[in-house]
Amino acid sequence: MRRKVPSLNALLVFEAAARLQSFTQAADELSLTQSAVCKQIANLEDWLGLALFARVKKRVQLSDAGRDYAEKIRRHLDKIERDTLELMAHKEGAGVLELAVIPTFATQWLIPRLAEFQQLRPDITINLSTKTSAFLFPDSLFHAAIHSGNAIWPGTSGDYLMAEDHAIPVCSPQLLQKYLSRKKHASIKDIAQMPLLHLSTRLEDWRRWFDLHQHTNDVCAVNGARYELFTMLIEAAIAGLGVALIPRYMVKNHLDSGKLQIPIDLSLPEQTGYYLVYPEENTNLPTLQAFRTWLLSQTAQVAK
Repeated sequence: MRRKVPSLNALLVFEAAARLQSFTQAADELSLTQSAVCKQIANLEDWLGLALFARVKKRVQLSDAGRDYAEKIRRHLDKIERDTLELMAHKEGAGVLELAVIPTFATQWLIPRLAEFQQLRPDITINLSTKTSAFLFPDSLFHAAIHSGNAIWPGTSGDYLMAEDHAIPVCSPQLLQKYLSRKKHASIKDIAQMPLLHLSTRLEDWRRWFDLHQHTNDVCAVNGARYELFTMLIEAAIAGLGVALIPRYMVKNHLDSGKLQIPIDLSLPEQTGYYLVYPEENTNLPTLQAFRTWLLSQTAQVAK
């Protein structure tokens, strides 16, 4: 039975016009004339039996139905493009793994180790994209994800990789000098006087740190600027904006270079770990199996 699917060319034109909110810009992007774009949109609307755009004077605006259809079509076109690129790059035994990963974990831990995997499996390409929160695999193009939390996501399979490194206070040498003057070492009371920087998803960390080290007086541990990502938090600390609690491995290079210093070596044990998660149907995916085996061997070395 013939599929009830409109022309792929019409869908490509519609996606571009919807994304750019302009028939003229869509024509430029696709190397078509504006009249050709208008004709493709009109034919698609006739085929569907509803209006995808509202014509307002010399502008076009997506209708509610058009906006919803554009979002769905874009996901499908993205998947078709990804599958096509994978096939074009395919060699005997080769493959591509689409991996979502936490930004700072990717830059500070995973990427520096990927050269070894590339040497072991030059036939596999790992494409990395950042994700900072949970998502639904059916709505994405990812085969797997590495996330930080307390458990594997519901409805997925996965592996515990390792505990997150203890968080330590770090700040710039300039900030330390400003608040310590001639003192060589900071006290907990000194830290309480400094601007406290926070990760948006861990606003209780400083309170937990002060509680753990028996200092609860004269400090409002929730005051201070908040940052969405560890990468932003690290840069804020380097810029002298305050003192931040950061897992040690994330700032090792900055500590070695002197961009950051540890004002007081009292850490905060983290309660979360890193997990590799993936849909159950991807369990036997050859690229994922190879990456999973290598990744578990890497994290086992860290745990020793």
